[in-house]
Amino acid sequence: MNKTAARQIIKPLLERSGSTVKLKLKSRFPGGRNVGGKYTMNDHSVTLYLEEIRIQAVNIFGSAEYTDEVLKIIAAHELGHAQDPELELLSERLDECPSDREFNLIALQIEENAWNFARTILPEVESGLLDTMIYFSLKAYRDAVAEGIA
Repeated sequence: MNKTAARQIIKPLLERSGSTVKLKLKSRFPGGRNVGGKYTMNDHSVTLYLEEIRIQAVNIFGSAEYTDEVLKIIAAHELGHAQDPELELLSERLDECPSDREFNLIALQIEENAWNFARTILPEVESGLLDTMIYFSLKAYRDAVAEGIA
C-alpha cells in the first residue's frame, strides 16, 4: 500500500476523532518487531508502519486482502492513545511502579483505553475483525497480568 492510499483511508478516522495529531507513515518498524503503529506523546504524533500492517493482516487473517481494514483498526487504536485524557497520568504511574503486577495492570489499562476509543470511530469495520485485532493486541498484556496473579 502506498502512502497516498493510506492517507485517504485514515483521513475519515482523523476527522471523526477530532485529533490534531501529526500523522507519519513509514514502511517498516525499526528493530525487527512487527509493530503496526505507535503514538509518541512528546510530539503528539502517530506513526503507522504500512508493511508491518500488511504482515499483520496476513498473519492474523490469512490474507493481505484485509490490509485496509487492519490499517483502519491500528490507526484508530493509535488515535485512541492520542486522545486519551488519562494517558499522561497513567504513563507517569507506569514510570513509578513499585511492582511488576501494578506495571502490568497500568499497561493493560492504557491499551484498553485506546481500544475503547477506537471502537467509537470505527462504525464501518466489521465487529469480528475488530474483536480479533483487539484480542491479539491485548493477549500479551492480559497474560502478563494473569501471570502476576498465579
